[in-house]
Amino acid sequence: MAAEIHSRPQTARPVLLNKIEGHSDAVNAAVLIPKEDGVITVSEDRTIRVWLKRDSGQYWPSIYHTVSSPCSCMSYHHDSRRIFIGQDNGAVVVSKAALHQTIPTVKSHQNRVSDMVFSLESEWVVSTGHDKSVSWMCTHSGSMLGRHYFNAWASCLQYDHDTQHAFVGDYSGQITLLKLEKQTYSTITTLKGHEGSIAALWWDPVQRLLFSGASDHSVIMWDIGGRKGRTLLLQGHHERVQAIRYLQLTRQLVSCSADGGIAVWNMDIQRDEAPQWLESDSCQKCEQPFFWNIKQMWDNKTIGLRQHHCRKCGKAVCGKCSSKRSTFPMMGFEFPVRVCDACFDSIKDEDRTPLATFHEGKHNIAHMDLDPTRGLMVTCGSDRIVKVNI
Repeated sequence: MAAEIHSRPQTARPVLLNKIEGHSDAVNAAVLIPKEDGVITVSEDRTIRVWLKRDSGQYWPSIYHTVSSPCSCMSYHHDSRRIFIGQDNGAVVVSKAALHQTIPTVKSHQNRVSDMVFSLESEWVVSTGHDKSVSWMCTHSGSMLGRHYFNAWASCLQYDHDTQHAFVGDYSGQITLLKLEKQTYSTITTLKGHEGSIAALWWDPVQRLLFSGASDHSVIMWDIGGRKGRTLLLQGHHERVQAIRYLQLTRQLVSCSADGGIAVWNMDIQRDEAPQWLESDSCQKCEQPFFWNIKQMWDNKTIGLRQHHCRKCGKAVCGKCSSKRSTFPMMGFEFPVRVCDACFDSIKDEDRTPLATFHEGKHNIAHMDLDPTRGLMVTCGSDRIVKVNI
C-alpha cells in the first residue's frame, strides 16, 4: 500500500490490510476497538457504524445507527463501552452498549463540535466547537458545568485527567492551556509557535509533552513538564497536518497530513531547538542593506536586498549569502531548507542522516487511530474510505 515520498532508508512501511467502504459522505473519525477486530466510524452522512471483521477477512457494518445531524467527531471509551459523538448542530450524543442505548443529546455548542475528550475519573465530556468555545459537562446529570470563549474557532483538544488541564488549539494558530473546575476555570498560559491554524493535538501525560500539528505543514513538540518551555519544530509534510499520535514506549511520533503523507519521527534522540529568527536592517553576513533600509541604500548608492533567514543559526541574511539548501534532521528539518553559506559548510554528512521515515497513505487523512499492541493503524478522510494498516 505504501510508497515512499522520498527515496530514503526506512523500516516498518505501512501495509494495507483492509479497505472499508460504505459511507456516502466524508468519514470524520475512525477508532479501533481494543482487543477486538472492529472499527467504529462516524460520518457526515449522519451515521455511526461498528464494523466487525468476518471470517472472510472483510469488515462489515454489524451495527448501524442514524442520528439527526452530521457526525463531526467522536471519542470512544472501551472500558465503559461508551461512544461520544459530536454533531454538526452543536449537540453531543452519548451511546452505551454498542449503540443499543442512547442517552438524550446535550446541546454543548451553538455550532459544529470540532473535538471532544471523555474523562472517566471526573465523568466529564470536554468539547470544542466552531462557536469559538470549549465546554465541559457532567455525563451523570447531563448538565453543563462551564464554558470558555476564544477569539477564533476552537479546532482541537487534549485533556490531562490528573491535573484537569485542557489544551485547546484554535484557527488563529494559538494553543490555550486552561485549568477546569466545576462551575469555573482559569487560563494558565497560551502557546504561540505555528504560522497556521491548529488542526491536531496529542498529550503524553507520562513525559508531559504536548504535540501540535497545523496548516503550516509543521509539527511542534512543547515540553510542558519543566524544561523552561522548550520546543522542537518538525518539518516533513507538504500539506496540513491533521492527525498526531505519540507512542510513549517506542518514543515515536506518527503524524498524518491532508495529502495522505504519514511521517514516523524518531523522538528517542537528543534534538536541537530551532533558533529564533533575528531581525536586522542589513545582512548579518555581508552587511548589505535590506530594501527597507532607505538611509543605508542612499549612503551606499545601492539597491536594497530581500531579507531571508538561515534555519540553522537564525541570522538575517541576503539571498547571495544563503544560496545553499540542506536538510538538518537534528533540528527537525527533514526537507532541504535555506541555510547561510557558513552553516552549510558546518553541516557534516552524518548530520544529514534522516531521523524520520515517510510513507504515502494514498488518501486524504483527516483522522487516525493507533493500536500499538497489535501494530494497527486506521485512517479516514473526505474520500469516504477507511483504511486499516499494519
